[in-house]
Amino acid sequence: MSERPILDARIKDHTGYGLLSVFTGDGRGKTTAALGTALRALGAGKRVAIVYFDKGGDAHYSERRLLEELGRTFPIEYHVSGRDRIDLKTGRFDFSILPVDKSEAQRGLAIARELFDRNEYDLVILDELNPTVSLGMLRESAALELLASKPPALELILTGRDAPASFLKAAHLVTEMKLHKHYFYSGVKAREGVDY
Repeated sequence: MSERPILDARIKDHTGYGLLSVFTGDGRGKTTAALGTALRALGAGKRVAIVYFDKGGDAHYSERRLLEELGRTFPIEYHVSGRDRIDLKTGRFDFSILPVDKSEAQRGLAIARELFDRNEYDLVILDELNPTVSLGMLRESAALELLASKPPALELILTGRDAPASFLKAAHLVTEMKLHKHYFYSGVKAREGVDY
């Protein structure tokens, strides 16, 4: 059995670039914070890539229309893996983990690995990687191998609830979005342009 890669959260150089950030917690705003960072990076002339894990389909992610437009002018690209978990008729979320979820997680991992190998980006966001690992769609050891192969100057953001302890330990920045109150629990459905 091979040993897990050791990720070192100590900052090796003082340029400040090449750090690992984790946005986690049960509150809303993890992907939103990552997308805000992407916009800020683009505004500073940085190159950005996003890999969406477990967010297949395109009906529920309004930001992708903007990403398509931005990609025509700015150095940003995004890739989608996972199946569409939201039933268009009922609006219900499918929480089951199927074999296709694991194969899609592997596909997302391969995309991320290819982006790392190309080494053309200043910022890469691995959206929903945290729960993809914590729910068992992707082996933690495989994700850690990917993180250990990150180009030294690449800024990397991992999002999603239930970040594994190994990700938190390796990170230079951990932000936890904490749920205090959510209108969803009073019957307000997800709203296009605000929630998705």
